[in-house]
Amino acid sequence: MKVVPGSAATPVAGIAPAAEIRTPVTTASSAASKLQSSVLQPAMAAMSEMPDIDHEKVAALKTALERGELPFNPTKLAALIERYHRSGR
Repeated sequence: MKVVPGSAATPVAGIAPAAEIRTPVTTASSAASKLQSSVLQPAMAAMSEMPDIDHEKVAALKTALERGELPFNPTKLAALIERYHRSGR
């Protein structure tokens, strides 16, 4: 079969033309948005009340790093920073 621009499509037996195919878009999307709303709204409200930075955790990590309790590899960190900037983010 050769496809030529401007030629009429030949119907295939047993397959409905695209114009006859209908999908219930509004029903599925409205049900999904209601579920998303009822599930995510409490989580979003709780997150909005949280501080952007957990200062206590930052202080604990800084102390542990200063004491040598956390492993630190400056070469690996430098490679990760370089990879991040090369990715164009």
